[in-house]
Amino acid sequence: MASLCRQIIRANAVRSALLSTARRGYADKMMPDPLEHATGLEKKELLAMQSGNDDPFNMKVLKKAAGTRDQPTLVPSCFDARIDHPRRCECGHWYKLTEKAPL
Repeated sequence: MASLCRQIIRANAVRSALLSTARRGYADKMMPDPLEHATGLEKKELLAMQSGNDDPFNMKVLKKAAGTRDQPTLVPSCFDARIDHPRRCECGHWYKLTEKAPL
């Protein structure tokens, strides 16, 4: 019984020593810079934020203008359709799409 306990204790000590050195070996490595790690749309977003564009996807609320036919609320759009033609909404406000470069 005593020899069995000794074997269990020795096996646990050896296993914990091996695992702790393996865990410690990976502690020196750091994650790469987020810009180097990012790809696709996330990378485009980070590059736009670095260049000073804090709202690359136009998620912020637009400032509402007078909303009349003479002074419509300007809405930026990446698409060609309906640009330069003010339109009236069901609520009575006027909106006009303006060109914006795509991300």
